[in-house]
Amino acid sequence: MSVIAWLILGLLAGGIAKLILPGRDPGGCIGTTVIGIAGAFLGGWLSAQFLDRPVQKDFFDAATWGSAVVGALVLLIGYRLLFGNSRR
Repeated sequence: MSVIAWLILGLLAGGIAKLILPGRDPGGCIGTTVIGIAGAFLGGWLSAQFLDRPVQKDFFDAATWGSAVVGALVLLIGYRLLFGNSRR
């Protein structure tokens, strides 16, 4: 996939992660978007390194989407733990 495809995938993965973990985040919409993009890259890397499942070149591969969403969730949870969760 191209870099633009990864950015779009990350943006959508961040949105899906935000739907799964609703609430106000310290970074707002832009922070969630950046977390989603970074999570897509992290999820793809973790999938390739530890699950022996390299990222496919297809944009609509279910494993690629799953790893991107899981990566975004991991980063969103870590971000909330480090910088506070304003759900109180």
